[in-house]
Amino acid sequence: MYRSATADPQSYAPQPSYVGMVLEAAEHAARGIPPLWPLATSVAVNPFLGHTGRGLAHASAWLARSAGTRATMPRRWYRERIAAGEVTEADLREAWRAAPAAERPARFEQVLAAIDHDPAGPVPYPTLAEMAAVAGTDWPSLVAEQIGAWAGSYFDAGQALWAAPQAVGAYAGWREQARVDRTPEIFGLPGFRAFVASAPAAASDAIAVSAARLGLRAEAAMRYFERLLMTLGGWAQYARYRRWQAELAGAADDTLLDLLAVRLVWEAALWELGGAALRQRWSAAVGIYAAPARPDEDAWVDAILQHAAERAEQRRLETRLRAPVARPGTVAPIAQMAFCIDVRSEPIRAAIERVAPDIQTLGFAGFFGLGTAHRPHGACSHEARLPVLLRPGLTSDDGADPHREALDHAIGRGDRAWGRFKQAAVSSFAFVESAGLAYGAKLLKATLGMGGAAHATDARPRFQPPLPPQQAIDNAERILRAMSLTADFAPLLILVGHGAVVTNNLHASALQCGACGGHAGDVNARLLAALLNDPVVRAGLATRGITIPAETVAIAALHDTASDRIRLFPEDRAEAPSVELDLVEKALARASVDAAIARAARLPRAEGAKQIAARGRDWAEVRPEWGLAGCSAFLAAPRVRSAGRALGGRVFLHEYDWQSDAELSVLELILTAPVVVASWISLQYYGSSVAPGVFGAGNKLLHNAVGGIGVLEGNGGTLRGGLPWQSVHDGERLVHDPLRLTVVIEAPTAAIGQILARHDGVRALFDHHWLHLLAMDETGRIAWRYAGGLEWVPFTEGEAGQ
Repeated sequence: MYRSATADPQSYAPQPSYVGMVLEAAEHAARGIPPLWPLATSVAVNPFLGHTGRGLAHASAWLARSAGTRATMPRRWYRERIAAGEVTEADLREAWRAAPAAERPARFEQVLAAIDHDPAGPVPYPTLAEMAAVAGTDWPSLVAEQIGAWAGSYFDAGQALWAAPQAVGAYAGWREQARVDRTPEIFGLPGFRAFVASAPAAASDAIAVSAARLGLRAEAAMRYFERLLMTLGGWAQYARYRRWQAELAGAADDTLLDLLAVRLVWEAALWELGGAALRQRWSAAVGIYAAPARPDEDAWVDAILQHAAERAEQRRLETRLRAPVARPGTVAPIAQMAFCIDVRSEPIRAAIERVAPDIQTLGFAGFFGLGTAHRPHGACSHEARLPVLLRPGLTSDDGADPHREALDHAIGRGDRAWGRFKQAAVSSFAFVESAGLAYGAKLLKATLGMGGAAHATDARPRFQPPLPPQQAIDNAERILRAMSLTADFAPLLILVGHGAVVTNNLHASALQCGACGGHAGDVNARLLAALLNDPVVRAGLATRGITIPAETVAIAALHDTASDRIRLFPEDRAEAPSVELDLVEKALARASVDAAIARAARLPRAEGAKQIAARGRDWAEVRPEWGLAGCSAFLAAPRVRSAGRALGGRVFLHEYDWQSDAELSVLELILTAPVVVASWISLQYYGSSVAPGVFGAGNKLLHNAVGGIGVLEGNGGTLRGGLPWQSVHDGERLVHDPLRLTVVIEAPTAAIGQILARHDGVRALFDHHWLHLLAMDETGRIAWRYAGGLEWVPFTEGEAGQ
């Protein structure tokens, strides 16, 4: 299979069958790494993306082996909920019954007995670098620092003043630098530069040769590669993002395998140069990677406890949804407001409906069905304003005067040059000396919470090139039917995107609209408003059974989730009916105050609506808002099922009327796009809560930006992905309950089953409980629970009333 190791690095010549096996193992390990989007466009990612074909206990066993942590909360977290009566014995018993017989303790009493037992923390399988550290040098930290310093320069997106050459592949670039870097030799690895110089020039060869040198047989290679990729943290995730983007465009990217080659060459160098004693210890230990990591009984119990906590939350949701509410008399709406399904929209929608019952709200994905690559005013490149699962099918820009574009480009170049001048080593002190006083007012305003800037401009976006009439009509019809809005239009149709106005926040894009690729939703809302106001589009819609009255005007708005204020764009307002517009603006002002006051109760040091409005402008505020913390459910049903209920800003609300969806195309869209995006959001918050050391970004107070890509916690080490600790924790307790998302759909189970049968990836999320699925009957009562394998069981009255 492979030749025995000798001292000569060139002597390894693995057989072709071994090379093929090793590269297949490397590909498999790469698929288990979640992608990490850059800071400027960060979006929520499911950290368990490569493991959704298995259940939580299996994922926890993988995480314990590869990273030394679990995929569930500490046992005390469940005990506290049981003691408080939030999780009942019936919840525990039903969760135990729902687990496959081979994946649970044989008797339910074993689960009860295990609750008071705190299992020992998991210990990851050792890397060779960790075994070498016993000699004195902290090799794992040194390797992480060395790779991190090089990667920050190699992947730099404009922050570094002296970036590494990026024209070559990552492995070739690292090898070129490592051949002249004396640091490893200074720290006790003599001959490292020569070893790297003699390593194979191709990453694939380096992987195969290094694996052979380490004695990794077929069954162990994949698991060892997973372990090494996890030690690279966010750098491996960013490389996975590059592969994701390439695959979305129908191309390929091998950066992640290049990084694996880099890490393996380090291991091989330590094996070769670290001495005979280290090689002997490694030979005795390498066999542990041959056996698959199967969940032990503690992992099965923890998975059952987690499932029980989620069933308890489902009971509470069902109670809220069936709570009686006072229904106002039927009135013709003066306005219909379409919000993003984002959970932060639910409280402001409820507030609007309370203060103005004649305003009807509905929920739809925040990119409003227009997947566009948008070029902002003065920008040199386009931004993807759509979910990251999709490719842009349209292009747009901010409608700039063509005669100004050259000037905009020049201004943009000037701004970048000015920024680089401020950061440059030779000019930074001169900058402070010469411009410090000029910046004094700006610094003072930021200190007093008077900084910040709006995300939206008043330049009206436009499709570029303009859409052909038929395409424009097709898009408008598709979107309105997906919104279940095809009749009874109000005089005002307000399309509300959302964004967060914050300052001095490296993770600002994580507070923007995830459906818009980590940007605010103003562009998509304004594009759709223009589309629906187009006379040609309206005439075409009328021939397809959708008649928008002549007096109806579509306008766009932007909901600032940091302040809960809603802005109507001046240029759009001029075309709206003045009487209705005045009433709507007054209602929005009152609703914004009510929503902000309610939200202040959840935020540390927040006192009323005025302080809420100032948090986003405070450059010292680490919690300008809670983002989507608390998200626990997704509801696709008519608004009447949720209106007036206290849902606590925890539910994604998507408008859906199955009776007008004869071909199930809207249901299929909801299950394969918004539900999947919501699952990514939910599981990112889950992962950042249960495994913050692996899937969280750490402490904001210690963050340093690197490469314009991501953050380090401190001044070195691995790139950190996921959410900062301040996004899920208030300093004393978690504010996000780590629960997997419950999806509730009002539709016949047979219809839902048809969609699941056609989409294996979506069905796997439900079959393995990464998502839970409940179905409402025609009365709006939760009647059915998806049990997996396209089977349904009753959501019983006894369960609902526990």
